[in-house]
Amino acid sequence: MVDTDTKGPQRISLTNTVFEGNNNVYLLDGERTVLVDTGVAVQSIRDELADSLSAYDVSFADIDDIFLTHWHYDHAGLAGEIQAESGANVYVHEADAALVAGDPTAIDAEATLKRRRFDEWAIPEAPRRELEQYLSSAMEIGGERVDVSPIDEGDTFERNGRTIEAIHLPGHAAGLTAYAFAGERGREAFVGDVILPKYTPNVGGADVRVEHPLETYLESLERLINLDLDRAWPGHRAPIDDPAGRAATIIAHHRDRTERVISVLEEHGPADVWTVSAHLFGSLSGIHILHGPGEAYAHLDHLHAGGIVTETDGVYALSESDPSIESLFPANDQ
Repeated sequence: MVDTDTKGPQRISLTNTVFEGNNNVYLLDGERTVLVDTGVAVQSIRDELADSLSAYDVSFADIDDIFLTHWHYDHAGLAGEIQAESGANVYVHEADAALVAGDPTAIDAEATLKRRRFDEWAIPEAPRRELEQYLSSAMEIGGERVDVSPIDEGDTFERNGRTIEAIHLPGHAAGLTAYAFAGERGREAFVGDVILPKYTPNVGGADVRVEHPLETYLESLERLINLDLDRAWPGHRAPIDDPAGRAATIIAHHRDRTERVISVLEEHGPADVWTVSAHLFGSLSGIHILHGPGEAYAHLDHLHAGGIVTETDGVYALSESDPSIESLFPANDQ
């Protein structure tokens, strides 16, 4: 067994052909056997995770605690099956708890809100039909229902000689939570999809429940910078050795994308969300039919809240001839 007092988390990289990029599951072994996230609920990933755990003499039945960073299936999908074998406690932020638990009311409400957004974003019939078929098939990878223990900002857990602190960082998902702890390099955290080492996490489409998604996400990035982490363990790909720098880079990316949205409206005039998305991303397929307009919406909504654009019946137009977005972004991307 690995002694987590002297050794860092074990990163298990799982193949992910359903969403972008391999998923990370983290093992903290010791007096209690802990997982952070679980991977998507398909047979190949069940086998891959079981085989990877066996290298540490751990089986699903040995898991005592599962900490989920958020509700997305590629992070929470196998939690129910592992819990059924082990009786593990499954912790997730209260904003995501009902979705992870498989509560039909919460699932229906989220699906209804998606359909409303599809109308508001003016997604045309053909791509909308493709997206709805994709989302319907994706429900099968959600896994078994889970008996969830909801957590909130600031909750702490004593595990294997370390204190793990829950830090709520919404944006990509309403309940997205990082778990901070004292690690080999100093202050470290499992950050899920708050920041990723290569891609920028989607905002606006990844969780349509998040109000003012870009503003919410920027606030979380600014807070992450102020956490002064020495290392971050993301939900996909390799550890991040400069979390604050990566967060600042993502802020700068969104500043640039907001400028591009303004350029689209300057060049083409008033437009709906789908049209702006098409100018930004071109043709889309699969889950990107949700993520593309969701991202466009997040930026248009941020500009609308800042008074730079107006919105009438889903059509956005510039309200200033020479708009400045400086006040809409934190200074941490400089």
